[in-house]
Amino acid sequence: MKKPQYVLVDAQILPEVYTKVLYAKQLLATGKAKNSTDTCRMAGISRSAYYKYKDSIFLYEENNRPVATIFLKLFDQPGVLSSVLTALSQRSANILTVNQNIPAQKVASVTISVRMEREGDLDGLIDSLTVLNGVLDAKLV
Repeated sequence: MKKPQYVLVDAQILPEVYTKVLYAKQLLATGKAKNSTDTCRMAGISRSAYYKYKDSIFLYEENNRPVATIFLKLFDQPGVLSSVLTALSQRSANILTVNQNIPAQKVASVTISVRMEREGDLDGLIDSLTVLNGVLDAKLV
């Protein structure tokens, strides 16, 4: 099987069908369309065009922001994890995953993966978390 070759192209120079397929994929992903038939009708493309291109075209912006993984040790008390998540949200972090282990000796280990709007947004992130009540340790992995 031939290895895929990828190129980055300005969508404005592509035939309209490609941008319509991207729109159709967005309709399905957000639940605005219930199935491929509705999706294609709403996007203004044929089902054959949708199925021909849907697995080969992707938005670049979906994956170009940096992802950071943060390891924390939290004191086992109500509201500590919630305050961490609130602090991340206030810094425009898109929380991708949260994994908390069962507390041992009143300390819970938590790993959080976030996608930041800009790479520079990571600066000071850990410092802002370590000052929160109940956060014993925080570091980037």
